[in-house]
Amino acid sequence: MVPLMAGMLVGGWLPEGSARAQWPAWRGSHRDGHSSQALPSALPTHLIPEWKIPVGHGYAGPVVDGGTLVYVDETGGREMAHALNARDGKELWRTAYAAAWSDEFEPGPRCTPLIDGDRVYVQSAQGELSCLALKDGARIWGMSFAELGMTWNPERQSNVGAAIRRGHTGSPIVDGDRLVVQVGSTNNAAMVAADKRTGRILWRSLSEHTSYSSPVVGTLAGRRQCITATCEGLVGLDMTDGTLLWRVPFKTHANRNVLTPILAGDRVIFASHSTGMRCIEVIATNRATATDAPGLVAREAWFNKSLRINLPTPVLVGGHLYGVGAGKDFVCINATNGVVTWSEKGYGDVANVVTDGARLLVLCDSGEVRLLQASPTQHVELGRFQACGKTYSQAAWAGGVLHVKDPGTLAAWRLLPAPGNAKP
Repeated sequence: MVPLMAGMLVGGWLPEGSARAQWPAWRGSHRDGHSSQALPSALPTHLIPEWKIPVGHGYAGPVVDGGTLVYVDETGGREMAHALNARDGKELWRTAYAAAWSDEFEPGPRCTPLIDGDRVYVQSAQGELSCLALKDGARIWGMSFAELGMTWNPERQSNVGAAIRRGHTGSPIVDGDRLVVQVGSTNNAAMVAADKRTGRILWRSLSEHTSYSSPVVGTLAGRRQCITATCEGLVGLDMTDGTLLWRVPFKTHANRNVLTPILAGDRVIFASHSTGMRCIEVIATNRATATDAPGLVAREAWFNKSLRINLPTPVLVGGHLYGVGAGKDFVCINATNGVVTWSEKGYGDVANVVTDGARLLVLCDSGEVRLLQASPTQHVELGRFQACGKTYSQAAWAGGVLHVKDPGTLAAWRLLPAPGNAKP
């Protein structure tokens, strides 16, 4: 840990009269791409970043809580966590938490950090989870996936496992006092829950490899559960003890399940690049099946084989999904039946989406940001600007500012007026 700015209150700066700026985790506070803060109805003219700093390589996006921004990168052969003052981009502290790792793609961490209260959780590509103090980056506790039975697979071209040979990408999640993480061990530790304060293991579940997907937590058919995609399929685990509640088995090419499951009531929507998009409905029942526990059963509500989405997870707004489809088209999908209602060309292979429920901010892999109306009937663009270079990192929307990261820079773009200012 290297403190860089003494005497500054981490998390203490907030624009006067504003609500707390938050984008604390992968895809926001609720892991669904939604923000409680409104997006602009139009983009400001003559945009320049409020600040811009050089950073190291890595796919992970930044996170923000109050006046603190945290990002991770590769610095000097280490995976490094950095905390910044979100107002001016000045570094508060940095902490190395694991050795850096790379394949033929970009080096550096792939897991977006998670801020929860006074702590931040970071996870390395090769399976080292660390809990750090948000105020100064001090390490509080850690977890080694190898000690839980994960065996690293150096054969990158094999189809054995996914995260264990190409780097852990799925970000951990906190629900109440529990932190759930994808370990990828076939020794009854594919998924592990720990006490978020101490790191004490609360339960271990499943003996199978995990994919690149990030888990979500929700209440479906009256049961609080963790929903995630392993290399074997989509599963729901009881949050209390990790019991397998239901499973929808499917295998994909190279075990590459990437999307984050999308929750819609008692339904789960998921897609992969080789199987298409499917909607699973979880219902209460008194009978058990070969793949479901007594009390719950999962059945397919619809399946669209043509929606073979590779990397980005769509957002759900008003009964429709918005995101990149099977190609480079941006699509709108009726979440009730899986029918595509419109598509628009020219969005690239990856487009990460932030929404306020009325509009969409789309960060394309070219680094261009587009503001759209969330219309289920037609593509309506409200503006665009170039925010960074080529990127696959999720942007963070907090305090009226869009924070974007590419392989060499991190920048803050103010899109809504600061309190007390008529214009940004």
